Amino acid sequence: MRVHLGSDHAGFELKAVIAQRLSELGHEAVDHGPAVYDAVDDYPPYVLRAAVATAEDRGSLGVVLGGSGNGEAIAANKVTGVRCALAWSTETAELGRQHNDANVLSLGARMHDEATALAILEAFLATDYSGDERHTRRITMLSDFESTGELPPLPG
Repeated sequence: MRVHLGSDHAGFELKAVIAQRLSELGHEAVDHGPAVYDAVDDYPPYVLRAAVATAEDRGSLGVVLGGSGNGEAIAANKVTGVRCALAWSTETAELGRQHNDANVLSLGARMHDEATALAILEAFLATDYSGDERHTRRITMLSDFESTGELPPLPG
């Protein structure tokens, strides 16, 4: 599987570790930057490129990294077709895939040691979307809002 990566300076080192682990697992890592460490770089140019590439590359996944992962998740979720989950445990990574059909994982490089971050990554990669009707219904509501701007009807 192809996995698109993007980060800022805070996620730069972990991005390299993740790219290596992806290769070891037989995946193709596509690095959207940054290519060199810059202590004052901004995440949007890199994260948005990774998110756009994920949305356009059917069947791929994405991983975006920053200090906390919050800004990166927000940025990635601005891209039509991206459902980015900020995960802080293997369980939240699995639930992001199972319940939300997340196609991008956001990780906070300053929030986890390397082993934990890799465990979260591997849980995300190994988990499939459940396909449950209730989850599909909710994802459809969000996709419809994304494309039309119309709020879903209230129940009842």
